Amino acid sequence: MPLTFEVIAEALRERIRSGGLKPGDPLPTQAVLMRQFGASSLTVQKAMTVLKQEGWAVSRPGKGAYVAHHNHAADDADDLDDPEVTTPAGGTTGRVEALERALADAVQQIADLRGRVEALESGGGEHDR
Repeated sequence: MPLTFEVIAEALRERIRSGGLKPGDPLPTQAVLMRQFGASSLTVQKAMTVLKQEGWAVSRPGKGAYVAHHNHAADDADDLDDPEVTTPAGGTTGRVEALERALADAVQQIADLRGRVEALESGGGEHDR
C-alpha cells in the first residue's frame, strides 16, 4: 500500500493530468490537504516536495504552491520523438517562467537556511529568526 505522501502526490498529479488543475493554478493549501487526506503537516509537506522535485509544482515565496507550466504528457508518453508531446505548455516562455519561479524559491530557501545557520552559530537558536 502506498505511503500517504505518495497518495497525496498522485492525487494532485491526476488532477493536473485531467485538467482539474491547470498550469499557474494554485494548489490546495496544506490545511486543505491535511483535512482531505487525514494527513499530518509533515506528510503533506513531503508530498509537495515530491511534486516540486518532479516539476509538477513550483513555490512562490509568501504566496503558496502552484501548478508548474510544464506538459507532463511528455513524461507519460511512449513516443517521445513527437515534438507536440515534448513541448512544454506555454512554450519556451512558460518553461522559463517556471524556472525563474523555481530559482526564486531556491534563493529564498538558501537565504532562510543561511539565517538559521547564523542564528545557531551565534547561540541564539531558531526562535531569533
